[in-house]
Amino acid sequence: MNTTATGAPKWSVLLTCLALAIVICVIILGSWTRLADAGLGCPDWPGCYGTLLVPQTVQQIADAEALFPDSPVEVHKGWLEMVHRYFATLLGFVILVLAVASWSQRKRLYYPFVLTQGLLAMVMLQGAFGAWTVTWKLWPQVVTAHLTGGFITASLLMVLLIKLRRMRQPVKTLSLTNIKYSSLRLWASLILILVIAQVFLGGWMSSNYAALACYTLPDCNGSWWPEMNFKEGFNIAQTRGPSYLGGLMHAEARTAIHVLHRYGAIILGVFLIVMSYRLMSQDDQRLRRFGLGFLAVFFVQFCLGLANIYYFLPLAVAVAHNFGGACLFVLTLSLNYVVYSKRGRPNEF
Repeated sequence: MNTTATGAPKWSVLLTCLALAIVICVIILGSWTRLADAGLGCPDWPGCYGTLLVPQTVQQIADAEALFPDSPVEVHKGWLEMVHRYFATLLGFVILVLAVASWSQRKRLYYPFVLTQGLLAMVMLQGAFGAWTVTWKLWPQVVTAHLTGGFITASLLMVLLIKLRRMRQPVKTLSLTNIKYSSLRLWASLILILVIAQVFLGGWMSSNYAALACYTLPDCNGSWWPEMNFKEGFNIAQTRGPSYLGGLMHAEARTAIHVLHRYGAIILGVFLIVMSYRLMSQDDQRLRRFGLGFLAVFFVQFCLGLANIYYFLPLAVAVAHNFGGACLFVLTLSLNYVVYSKRGRPNEF
């Protein structure tokens, strides 16, 4: 094994940056497709009504509707879905190239070979979730898992970029002020748990069309504890089909999901503010940047969340709120990598 720490190959950094740019597009397009009710714009997979393009002409539309009589063609929704698939396919191709090319670097010191292979496995799983999203007619369990998988993919790509840039230079140990390293790791772990829970709640709310179950602020439909059905709202064992477009849950179940997402946001927000303050008080510039990043993302997310309710879920605001959740997830996983990485730990070299 090569024991000399040298810089990462330029192609690996460029491919990682390209994949990051594409995954941003995929996350935005995915939320746009879902929130515009275009998740079944193409009733089959991987094509659209049996072709790789959306039916356009009168004859093509007639042929498509004869093939799928229960799914009338809506051209604009079909294109939303297909453009999302095109970008997802491109992302998979770039990650495949990165993973295959990384075999030539697998013996280099500090090269994140295992992570590149893990990313390939993750994007393949995402492809399966994408297929099941359509073939299982927007089953909330799959839709939520697909959304979370996209956030995980973006986070792993960011960690990969950090690791690649660290290859060519010695990593400074974390400089801590008035906090123990064990406490810092605990804070990072707790924030990761809370963010994962909140992302799940957000995805579950969106996939069950519960975003407008509460239409008043700061209470919910005039009550601080409205009538709710948590058993139905969080029944993850619900059966599939025939279609979940528009949602199948009763109003009390959707209210339960929405209220829990709101209270989860409050708990997460308080924790983020306290943690951001602790991070910004550190001598280490990396930790201070994380603190500022968390504070900025939380502030934007809070405002977007309020705007979603006040303005009755405008598409652009809802898509931005989804992307903000992805940014928060990426920040959280990156912080955990920096804190738990063997390189840069206090008193370790």
